[in-house]
Amino acid sequence: MLSFRRKLRLETERLTLRPPTHSDFASWARLRSESRDFLSPWEPSWASDHLTRKAFTNRVYWATRSINSGTAMPLFLVDRDLNMLVGAITLDNIRRGPAQAGTLGYWVGQPYARHGYMSEAIAAVVHYSFEKLGLSRIEAACLPENAPSRGLLEHSGFKYEGVAQSYLQINGRWRTHVLYAALRSDRRGRTDVG
Repeated sequence: MLSFRRKLRLETERLTLRPPTHSDFASWARLRSESRDFLSPWEPSWASDHLTRKAFTNRVYWATRSINSGTAMPLFLVDRDLNMLVGAITLDNIRRGPAQAGTLGYWVGQPYARHGYMSEAIAAVVHYSFEKLGLSRIEAACLPENAPSRGLLEHSGFKYEGVAQSYLQINGRWRTHVLYAALRSDRRGRTDVG
């Protein structure tokens, strides 16, 4: 198993993907706050302290522990030209042994949506996961009505695999999700799901 312990940093055409640091608090809280209405239909309900420094500090500690233990890879997306946080992507629930798999989650701030940032980030994380971590499968799930996320996953080479009933609590309710996966050696044909 490869260790993440070395400095984790991925570069794309426009982005630096790196773990969150304590100094990111103000920009993270501002972007999340400004994007709340845009994000809340697709995310678990925010705790009352979601945007506090204490909650963010806990998030940074969790990220460091997860990276060091090899169980997750939480990364912030920073536009290098703007020197601005635009979103985040996490490869979580990394499973070794016979599975060699992980689960992808992501969000982008409303001002940066539909600008191709997440396509770049997903491509970089999937490539790193297959080539450097030796994973075989990356999974992702989204709400059936989240057409932009579904399109993003399909554009990124993920294939539709099915439906999971009451998969996650989103915005306070148990919600069914559609499941997607990217495989290191994917010989499956294109799927067109309506």
